[in-house]
Amino acid sequence: MDITKIDELFNKYLPKEAKNKSLYNIQKLVVSNVLQGNNTLCIMPTGRGKSLIYWLTGLALEGITIVISPLIALIYEQAEKIKEQGYEVLSVHGGISSEKQIKLLKQFYDKKLNPNFIFVSPERISTDGLFEYCIKSRRDEIKLVVIDEVHCVSQWGFSFRPFYKRIPSFLDEIYDYDNWAARILALTATLNSKEIMDICNDFRIDKDDIIKDDLLIRSEISLKVLKFDNENEKEQKFWELLKIHKNEKILVYLYRKYYQRGVEDLTKEALNKGYKAACFHGDMSVKERQDIFWKYKNNEIDVIFATNAFGMGIDIPDIRVVIHFMIPESVEQFYQEVGRAARDKKAANAYILYTNKNIQVKKKHFIDNSFPSIDELKKCYSIITNNKKGLKTLQYFGNEQIQKCLPYFLDNGLLTIRCKGVSNLKMLSDIKSPELNKVYNATRTKSFITTIKQTGLDPQYVTNLIFSLILENKVKLKKSFDKCLIVESHYENIPEDKINQLRRYIEEKRKYKHKLLDYFVYLLDEENSSIQLHQEIGKYLGVPKHKLNRIYTTLKGDKVRSKSEVIIANLLYENNINYEYERKLYYTEDKYIIPDFTILLHNGRKVYWEHLGMIGTESYDKRWLEKQKIYETYFPGKLVVTYEGATITNTAKDLIEKLKK
Repeated sequence: MDITKIDELFNKYLPKEAKNKSLYNIQKLVVSNVLQGNNTLCIMPTGRGKSLIYWLTGLALEGITIVISPLIALIYEQAEKIKEQGYEVLSVHGGISSEKQIKLLKQFYDKKLNPNFIFVSPERISTDGLFEYCIKSRRDEIKLVVIDEVHCVSQWGFSFRPFYKRIPSFLDEIYDYDNWAARILALTATLNSKEIMDICNDFRIDKDDIIKDDLLIRSEISLKVLKFDNENEKEQKFWELLKIHKNEKILVYLYRKYYQRGVEDLTKEALNKGYKAACFHGDMSVKERQDIFWKYKNNEIDVIFATNAFGMGIDIPDIRVVIHFMIPESVEQFYQEVGRAARDKKAANAYILYTNKNIQVKKKHFIDNSFPSIDELKKCYSIITNNKKGLKTLQYFGNEQIQKCLPYFLDNGLLTIRCKGVSNLKMLSDIKSPELNKVYNATRTKSFITTIKQTGLDPQYVTNLIFSLILENKVKLKKSFDKCLIVESHYENIPEDKINQLRRYIEEKRKYKHKLLDYFVYLLDEENSSIQLHQEIGKYLGVPKHKLNRIYTTLKGDKVRSKSEVIIANLLYENNINYEYERKLYYTEDKYIIPDFTILLHNGRKVYWEHLGMIGTESYDKRWLEKQKIYETYFPGKLVVTYEGATITNTAKDLIEKLKK
C-alpha cells in the first residue's frame, strides 16, 4: 500500500488517537510493508510507538490479530488501551483462572466472541493445546501475528526465553506446516546482525523487509561511565548518586537476586537510608511484581532495584535515572535497559559502574552458568525419558531446569515434540462420545501415554478429540487439565557423538557471548563522551554513518543535527505546519538531494527549507552551490533559506509568518 494512504487508515480506524498525534514516517513504512503482504521485522527505539503500528496494521487487515507479549502487566495495559478505542480484545494468560480461560475459548470457538485482538503469552502458546486447537479452528480469520520483544527468540541474545523459540512451531501447527497465511510483524528495540539472521530465519522474513528506525540513538539520555578499582569505592559512589538524584524516579539494574550487593540486600539498605525503595525480580509472584510496578508508576516508590525481569514493555514515561550497578553482558542489553529512561523524551541520566572484577564475574558466573553443563543435560534427559525410548509426558511449564535444557535436546535431535496434550484422562466425566468413551476405557490408570500405547492412536489425534468434545460440551471436566508436552525420546541415554555435538553447540554460544561482553567493555574503556558512546553504539546497531549526528530531539520527536534545527522544527510544530526532516527529494528518476525540511502548506504547496550552518567553509560552500543549482533548475521558487547566527529564532519566526500567509 502507498505510504501516503496510511494517514487515511489512521483517521478511519483510530480516530481518537489521530486527533492527538501524527504518525512517524517509520510507523507508516512498517504498516505499509505489512499491508503489502510482507512478513516484517521492525527495529525502533523504546517510546517510538511500536504498539500503534500493530494496532493500525491489524485493524486495516480487518481480521483477528494475535499479539504475543512477554508480560501480563503489558498485556493488561495494551488490552485496556485498545478497548478504549472501541475494539474487542481476548486475553489469555496465567493471571486468568483456568475455568474462565476455558469459558472464553469456548465462546471464541463458537464465534460468540469475535475479538479484533488476542493477547497471549509465549508460555501459553508453547504449552496450551486447547488454545492452539481454537486458533486453528478460526485460522482463516487470523490476518496478523505480532511478536513483541522478538529479541527473546534468538538463542544468541542476552534475553533468550525458551518459550519464544516455540512460536514458529505453533504457526506450523496452525497452518499444517504449509505457508503461513497470516502476516508476521516482529518488533524490538535493539538487535545485532546475528540475532537478526536468527529471527528472520525463524519467521520467514526477507532482508528487504527489515525496517530499522534511523533514530535508534537515544541521545536525550546522558551516558556516564564510571570505572573503579574495587567494589567498596563503587558502592560508595552509588549511594552518592542516589543522594544526588533523590526524589527522582531511579531504576537500578543488578543481576543477582540475593547475597551481598544483590537486589534484596541493596533494597534493604536503601530502605534503612530513608529511600522509598522496592525490589523486583523473577522469584516474586506476578501479583507482587504488578503491585511494585503500579506503585513505581504512581510515584509511591522512587527507587527500584531490579534484575532484567524489569524491562521489556515497561511503559513508565518519567524514569529519570538508570544505574547499572553490575555490568550488562552486551551493548544490546545495556541499550535496552537504559532505554527504560526518558520515554517522555525529556532529559535523563544513565550511569554504569564497574570494576575489572565485575567483568570476570560476569563471564564466569553469569554467562558460563547460563548454559547447562553436560552432567546437567544428562541428568535432565534421564528425568524426562526415564532412560527409555518412546513417548513421554513432559510437565514443561513449571520446571526451570527442563525449560533450560529442552532447546538443546530439540536442536540436537534427542527429542521431538509430538503434541501439546494432557498427562491423564482422569479429569474427564459425562462423556457423550462413543469414540472418546472407547479411548477412556482402554486403560485402568487413564494415563495418556498408556492409553496411546493401548489404542495405537496418534497422540495429536487423541488430544484433538478431547479438545473438540470439551468445546462442543460433549464431555465435562472434573478439574482443569494439566498442560504438558507429549515428547518422543530417540535414545535411552545421550550417545557419545551427541554429547560431543552438545559440547560444540554450547561452546560456540559461550565464545560468542564472551566476545559480545569484550566488545562492550572495549567501548566503555575508550572513555568516550556521552555523544561519542551513543554514536559508537548506533554504529554497532547499524545506524547509517551519515545519520549518527542526528542527536537533538524536537517537540515532534524527530532527531536533528543542530540546536538551530531544533529551534526551526519546534517553531514549525508549534505553528501547526506539517513538515518532514531530511526527506529525499528526487530531481531525476534515480538522483536526489535532501532538504533540511520539506514543508507541506495548507494549500498543498511544497516548500523546501535549508538551514545553512557552515557557510564560509570552502567544501561546504562548494556543495551548497551545486545543491542551489538543482533547486533553481528543478524546483524554482520553492526554496527558503536561513543562516546560522544568534538571531535564528526571530529569523525563523518571520519566515514562518510569511509561509502561513
